[in-house]
Amino acid sequence: MVYSGKLTLSSYGGRVTYHEITQQVRDMVGKSSIKDGICVVASPHTTCSIIFEEFSYDQNFYGYEYLQVDLNNLLEKFIPRCTTEGQYFHPGPKHIQVGLEDFKGKISPEAYTMLNTDAHLKSTLLGTSETFIIENGELQLGLVGYIYFIDWDQIRPRDRTCHIKIIGE
Repeated sequence: MVYSGKLTLSSYGGRVTYHEITQQVRDMVGKSSIKDGICVVASPHTTCSIIFEEFSYDQNFYGYEYLQVDLNNLLEKFIPRCTTEGQYFHPGPKHIQVGLEDFKGKISPEAYTMLNTDAHLKSTLLGTSETFIIENGELQLGLVGYIYFIDWDQIRPRDRTCHIKIIGE
């Protein structure tokens, strides 16, 4: 059997957005009626990641869990936020041209929205999907494991899609 689901998640803009989606994924596993199999949680966006991490009960004033603060700080040291053209090779002039002309109205409304190279690199490093085992109808996440959808792109607020595919019997 195969079960497919989607979540629509809103990003803040102006800062990295984390969504803790563990319960939504568990609910979909329950709806699927699959007892043994796998559950793939994936982002179709090249600037988003799916991670599996411990829930950190402490939060800062922005609502980031402390592990998220640590991850943001670590990645910012290696991959600083893209704030101006030429900071990274990407986006180059051809990429901007394609974005503005060929994808007009579909992806990037203005050239500055393509200044998200840092988000692409962070997504590449952390990955865009996670796969989980289902046994006896339950996600095998251990005692402290949680699933997070992260939008690294800080350019603007927007809705993002998270795909859940459950395969098994």
